[in-house]
Amino acid sequence: MADDGFRKVLIIAYYFPPLGLSGVQRTMKFAKYLSQYGWKPTVLTINPAGYFAFDDTLSREIEAAGVRVVRTHSHDVNRFFTKEVAVKMPSERSRKILQYLGDWFFIPDTKVGWKSFAVKAATELLEHEQFDLIFATAPPQTSFLIGTVLKKRFKLPLVVDYRDSWLNYPFKYFPTPLHRLLHRRLEKRVMKAADRVTVTNRRVKEELLRRYPTMNYDEVIILSQGFDPEDFPALNEKRTRSAKLHITHAGTFYGDRNPAIFFQALSNVLRDNPKMRGRIEVHLIGSMRNEELLWVKKFDLQNVVTFHHYLPHRECAKLMSEADALWFVLDNDYQTPGKLYEYFATRRPILASVVDGYTKQLLNESGVAQCVPLKDVRAHEQALLELFKKFEARKLERTSQEFLNKFNRFTLTGDLARIFEFLMDYDRGTVVTKKETVS
Repeated sequence: MADDGFRKVLIIAYYFPPLGLSGVQRTMKFAKYLSQYGWKPTVLTINPAGYFAFDDTLSREIEAAGVRVVRTHSHDVNRFFTKEVAVKMPSERSRKILQYLGDWFFIPDTKVGWKSFAVKAATELLEHEQFDLIFATAPPQTSFLIGTVLKKRFKLPLVVDYRDSWLNYPFKYFPTPLHRLLHRRLEKRVMKAADRVTVTNRRVKEELLRRYPTMNYDEVIILSQGFDPEDFPALNEKRTRSAKLHITHAGTFYGDRNPAIFFQALSNVLRDNPKMRGRIEVHLIGSMRNEELLWVKKFDLQNVVTFHHYLPHRECAKLMSEADALWFVLDNDYQTPGKLYEYFATRRPILASVVDGYTKQLLNESGVAQCVPLKDVRAHEQALLELFKKFEARKLERTSQEFLNKFNRFTLTGDLARIFEFLMDYDRGTVVTKKETVS
């Protein structure tokens, strides 16, 4: 423990502000609040270069919290950019091709060129300063490999954070059985090194315990995604009721997570109910591609759908909070997008296009969601009609405060700090390690 009474944690995170999009939120909010639980974080990340979105407001938030950030170079696709450049989101076809090629040639991922730079920078830090713990978050899984090297070299406790599944990530390709085997071996090495594993949902925890049966149940801890109440001050303001039903979606579309079915259903509803045209507006926030624009034109929704592109995070939260309802789409049960928990924070009803599984159960538990099958146009039509009916009758549901309390990022950071503290031996100042082997 440092002289100032704080313990020190080194956070390894490739995605971190000023990079935007949802992948940075979980880590940056942990870093923001850890000092209020007695842990002083240092974040090891990359020098910002080309990316799909940047958000300087997040950087300022981190600076205001006094978080130290150490940046390094990386030999990955970012090396083609010498400064921050907003890169256009590729088409879905191009994204799949690039993903496949990256997964063929780079193991565990295309960010593996960051490993040597990160290990060197972390080694310099750990040799000159007293740290108590290492926290590595992924994707990219390269962060886990960096944490594993440092754990072995410096004998510090290691906590690894699965924001998404590794071997069952729905957008990960394994071109050959050998590729999957190599990834499995790398994950096994990480599991042997990790003193604790945090995951965002029950599905990933169950997956890891099945794959590594010698792991103890309490060594894999569910630490859900969440929301920061400071991002939603607009909830305390009175809203002027609009004559139009405003439906908002926030986030990036890819894979089967696209608006085609929703747009088709909305088009059908407006065609069959002419009096509703002009009474519904849809707002899409995030990096948009030509596919979404073409679908709007195909279904004659030019005067219904508004694109806002990427917005600074709190502007996005404000726009979500001003909606009458939110639309959520998810095509798998291994991911738990952080934006869903921010949807909950708005307390607005949710129309959810989802598959069966954990996320659907969570949506139903919220008490404000109407879940429909991902590809069922007719179910979407009925859901839209029901939503409009409730809007007209002023009977739209609101999320309960009791439900929201479980996902407060300040509270969740406290849960993470308790995991860290459990790995500290107060008598000897050394690591408490209970896990010896992973089969």
